[in-house]
This record gives sequence, C-alpha cells and structure tokens, in this order.
Amino acid sequence: MSSLAGKTGIVFGVANKRSIAWAIAQAWAKEGAKLAFTYQGERVKENVEELAGAFGADTLILPCDVMKDEDIANVFKAVGEKFGKLDLLLHSVAFAPKAALEGRFVDTTRDAYLIAHNVSAYSLVALARAAELLMTNGGSVIGMSYFGAEKVVPHYNVMGVAKASLEASTRYLAYDLGPKKIRVNCISAGPVNTLAARGISGFSAMLKTYEERSPLKRNLIPEELGATGVFLASDGAACITGQVIYVDGGYSIMGM
Repeated sequence: MSSLAGKTGIVFGVANKRSIAWAIAQAWAKEGAKLAFTYQGERVKENVEELAGAFGADTLILPCDVMKDEDIANVFKAVGEKFGKLDLLLHSVAFAPKAALEGRFVDTTRDAYLIAHNVSAYSLVALARAAELLMTNGGSVIGMSYFGAEKVVPHYNVMGVAKASLEASTRYLAYDLGPKKIRVNCISAGPVNTLAARGISGFSAMLKTYEERSPLKRNLIPEELGATGVFLASDGAACITGQVIYVDGGYSIMGM
C-alpha cells in the first residue's frame, strides 16, 4: 500500500512546473494522497489548472490570497465540503518586493518588511489555524524554508528574516497543535531554479557556490524534495515535529 493512501491534502504555492510545491504535490499524489490546490492571482491560474488537472478533472483548485482571511476561510470551507477531513498541508508561499532583495538589508522599508512577514511567515499561522479544524485525526503541516533564515546570504535580505520568523512559528505551532497529533515541520531546501528564486540577485552564483562547497558537490533535484515531503507527511515521521529538515547536499554543516 502506498504510504499516503487514504490521506487528503492541500497545496499552497504552485506557480508552475518548476515550483517546489509542485514537486512535493506530485510525490504526495504518487503515494496515494488526494489533493486540492490553490493559486494566487489570475497570472498563475492557468498554470495551476493545467498542472493539477493531471490528477483528474474533479481536482479542487481554488483562488487564495493568503493575506486575506476571507480567502483562507473560503478555501478550507470548500476542502471540508469535498474531503470531510484534512491530513496534509503544504505551505510553499513567500514574497518580498524585488527592491528589498537587492542592495542592503538596512535599507529595507517598513512596508517591505511587513509584507514579507505577512506573506511568508504569518500565513503559515493562519493556514494552520484553519487546517486544525479539519485535521480531526491528526495531520502534517510542512513549510518551506531556506538557510538564509539562519545565516546571512547576500541579497536574501528581508526574506531571510521572514524565513527565520517562519521557522520560529513552526516551533510554536508544533507546541500548540501537538496534543491534537498535528505535526508541523519545515524543509530547508538548497537553491532551486524556481520563479521566486530567479528574483534574487546573484542566484546563479548561489547555485555554483552550493555545487562547489557542499559535501555532496552538487545541487539538489526537485524529486529529492518530493521524497522528503512524502516522509514528513507519512507515519514514518510520526514522532517528528517542530523541526527544520535540511535538504541541501550538506551545505548547511560547513563552516568554510
């Protein structure tokens, strides 16, 4: 039997076929999970519909701006009506204005700081709170982070600070939701050539640095993130919560 057979999940953050969220969604579906998807804005709607449509014409695909509580409420109402329960939630959502990912962190504007934290960190709290009501048999909530939450990565700037908030939020959520057998973890991925990553100044140099300095001497492939997502969603990770799991070829262990 597939490891996620009988489980239901919702995926936030698919933009196109290169998205980390799509890699994990494919892996979840392959292991038997039934999935719903959200999209943010008309710009990516067609992409998400085309990709998610591969799982069947009746796949639930819903609009959701994670900065709008009414959108979140509508999404989980629809998921509850379709599935009756929820087992899995993937949060792969992050945003900061492009200008805030260039130049100096000290020059970050108040507005850029607030929007980065609202979209990239607080949204995990809002989604987990809504999911709690449907995770009546426990569940697994997974967020996506990056090493810039722990160490300075030039040009990552306010996004690194927001990811640090995301990781701290993961721990506090794990504590609150643990009694209900809801586990909350983060995957800290090495650089992946996604739509969001290409907005970071110097991204190609980042890929080269990881390849040169990580113990495995290579960059990750999306399927490896999918495999980690399946593990954290499965009963094999039943006693793992509040953790940040690095999938980065070992880069994060290096001092020099």
